[in-house]
Amino acid sequence: MSLFSLLDQAATRFPDRGAVFRGTEQVSTWAELRARALGLAGAIRASRGPGTRVAVATENCPEIVELMFGIWAAECVFVPLNYKLHPREMADILTDSGADIVFASAKIGAALEPVTDLPRTVIGSDSYAALLDSAPWPPADIDPAALAWLFYTSGTTGRSKGAMLSHRNLMAMTVSHLADFDDPDADCSLVHGAPMSHGSGMYVMPYVLRGARQVIPASGTFDAQEFLDLCGHHPGTAAFLAPTMVQRLVQTGRPCPRNLRTVIYGGGPMYVESLKSAMAAFGPIFVQLYGQGEAPMTITGLRRADHVGADDAVLGSVGYPRSGVEVAVLDADGSLTAVGEVGEIVCRGDVVMSGYWNNADATASTLVNGWLHTGDLGSFDDHGYLTLRDRSKDVVISGGSNIYPREVEEVLLTHPRVEEACVVGAPDPDWGEVVVAFVVGSAGSDELDVHLLERIARFKRPKRYIFIDELPKSSYGKVLKRELRDQL
Repeated sequence: MSLFSLLDQAATRFPDRGAVFRGTEQVSTWAELRARALGLAGAIRASRGPGTRVAVATENCPEIVELMFGIWAAECVFVPLNYKLHPREMADILTDSGADIVFASAKIGAALEPVTDLPRTVIGSDSYAALLDSAPWPPADIDPAALAWLFYTSGTTGRSKGAMLSHRNLMAMTVSHLADFDDPDADCSLVHGAPMSHGSGMYVMPYVLRGARQVIPASGTFDAQEFLDLCGHHPGTAAFLAPTMVQRLVQTGRPCPRNLRTVIYGGGPMYVESLKSAMAAFGPIFVQLYGQGEAPMTITGLRRADHVGADDAVLGSVGYPRSGVEVAVLDADGSLTAVGEVGEIVCRGDVVMSGYWNNADATASTLVNGWLHTGDLGSFDDHGYLTLRDRSKDVVISGGSNIYPREVEEVLLTHPRVEEACVVGAPDPDWGEVVVAFVVGSAGSDELDVHLLERIARFKRPKRYIFIDELPKSSYGKVLKRELRDQL
């Protein structure tokens, strides 16, 4: 069972219908998309064997769809890189994954040149076009347990970890979406406002299976006005968006486009009042998901109907377990908690990863007795709704992106005039959370900004620095982050 079969089925059923669009312009039909993917597969297999990790580093673009399915047709592994990362961070992922083929946009390819010796094919170039004309590779049967996608998600130590997602994992995610959240057909569309390297790219699969067109904004990024224009142009539109993107749609003051059917929101906290404002502006089109890269897009969720007439407790929850997934809350000794009691959220099912790439210790601590330990704390109510209470991992989720404090702290501490540093998240009405750094030392805000921007991605940089004489600590010398949060 290969994920390429999803495209194969769509191309067989709807060969001449539009499949991929850049803005309002059609790029390929389903038959053309299949041919392009098989040409790419032939080019890859001409020099590489099955299981090769193939990296894709680009802003959102139509070619991501053909690369994704071409890699799977070649029995290889899709390794997308978040285009917002610093080139050095991308190079770390390339090294860790063992990728030896890289497809990149012109901009990102140039940025990677100083940090990696791997050859790069520029997406959209003449050399890329030549690959499309390669002899097509005939798709073969693939073991459902075979690795399909290396989904890189940072750990609390700051080191990126590659969640190993198989064809079975992603097929389970696909079926769960169609069972729980949306029922698209060939007269529907998926608009990619969020990065296709992560959440939005995951939704390619269920919509391809149903023959729904893939729409990539011409800007390659999220612009609220452009997004709403595209939702008004294309039929039966749906999208995955981070909560901060939903807020920006509301802030436009525009009414909901007639064709916009479904907005799936997730990847960060959506405050109840913000959700109410979005529902008042756009109506009952919202679906919420709670998931992780380790169980992609599929742990719990709230359907459209669950939002209608719901009280604040329901709107503030993350819903109930998704189809094909078992979810539990465990106390410190691994026992099930009672209703209302807080514990660690765990889940199991076909959607859960097989482990972390080349990281046996992290795998052993995360996958225990068949359960994925999420690191999140929550509780169930009497009706089976799960509410997140806290995150045992200190991740800051800003605009749908995960930012890990220790990673930022370690870079701050490389500055010669920083003695100590502690990073926390502060609530923010636009971003959900923003990064705040408490710093002991004589360095100034501007020079710290420069220092960080040379080493990590811009979106991880603190929005605010607070300079203090010393960090509050326990008798054991541990920094008391709670006291710092209280100061905010």
